[in-house]
Amino acid sequence: MKKLVLAALAGVMSASTAVAQEANLRLHHFMPPPATLSAHFFMPWAEEMAEKSDGRLNVELFAAMSLGGTPGDLVDQAIDGAVDISLTLPGYTPGRFNKTEVFELPFMMEDAVATSAAFYDMITAELQDGEFADMKILSAWVHGPGVLHTAEPVMKLEDLAGYELRGPTRVITDLIGELGATPVGMPLPGIPEALSKGVINGTVLPWEITPAIKLGELVQNHTEFGGDRALYTATFILAMNWDAYEALPDDLRELLDANTGKQMARDVAATMVARDAAGRSVYEGNNIIQLDEAEVARWEAAAQPVYDRWIERAAEKGFDGQAIIDEARSLIAANK
Repeated sequence: MKKLVLAALAGVMSASTAVAQEANLRLHHFMPPPATLSAHFFMPWAEEMAEKSDGRLNVELFAAMSLGGTPGDLVDQAIDGAVDISLTLPGYTPGRFNKTEVFELPFMMEDAVATSAAFYDMITAELQDGEFADMKILSAWVHGPGVLHTAEPVMKLEDLAGYELRGPTRVITDLIGELGATPVGMPLPGIPEALSKGVINGTVLPWEITPAIKLGELVQNHTEFGGDRALYTATFILAMNWDAYEALPDDLRELLDANTGKQMARDVAATMVARDAAGRSVYEGNNIIQLDEAEVARWEAAAQPVYDRWIERAAEKGFDGQAIIDEARSLIAANK
C-alpha cells in the first residue's frame, strides 16, 4: 500500500512538473527596434504569448542582429540552433529558396494580405517539406507595395538610367537592372550608410519601414505605382529550429501553433500595410510622385524579361516555373 501511495505521489509530482514546464525562446532578426515588425507586431505578440501561457512561454526579442552575424546568417542560425527563431527574408540567401521567389516577381502581388495567405498556403502544401525542410516555418508573409526612394525625381522609366539602386533580393535586383538602373544587392541595415556615402543614390522599400531608418531625410523623392498591383514585394519567413519546436511541452506547442500560421501571415501583412500610411505621412512634405496607369504599364512591360529568366532558372533547378507562377496567382485569387 505504501509503495502504491508513493508511486501515485511521484506521478502527481511528475505531472505537476510537466504542467509547470516553461519555454524561453530567442527570436533574432535584422529590423531596428522602431520598425513595424519590431515595435508594432512582435513585441505585442510576445507579450500575448506570455499572457496566454501564464508566463510559461517567453519569447525574447533580439533586434538589429544583436546576437551577431549578418542578415544572411539568420536562416542558418535557426537551422543550427544558434537561436530558437529567426525572422528574415529568404532572399537574403539567394539560390536556396527558389520556388519562394515566385511571390517576389514584379507586379505579382495584388494585395499584401491575400498574397501572404497564398504564400503560407504554398508552404503548407509543398515548401515546408521541400526547400524549407530544415526548419519549422511558423509563418510567412509579404510586405505592402514597394516604393522607389531616390535622390532625384523618377517620373518615367527612362529616369532610372544612371541610378545605382539598392534591392533586397535576387529577383528584385534583376528587376532593377532590367528597368535601366544599376542594381546593388543589400540588406536593410546597410541602406542609410550606403546612401550617406554615395554608394547608392536610391532604394526600393515599402513606406512602413522608412521612418525607422530615417530614409526620407536621406532622399526626398518617392515614386509610387498606382493600380492594384505593386512593382515588387519581398517575402518574409518566421523560421524555428526543429529541435526547439519539438522540445516544447505539448500545450505550449499547441499555443504557438494557434498563434502563428496563416492567421499570423494575414495579421502581419495587414499591420505592415496599415503602417505604410503612417510611414508615408512622416514624409508627406517630400516630393511624392504617383505614376499614372499608362506609365505603370510601360514598367510592367519592361519587367517581362525577369519572368523569362526566372522560368529558365526554375528549369535548371528542376521545376516548372510557369506552373508555380500559375499556382501562386491562383492561390492569391483564392485568398482575396
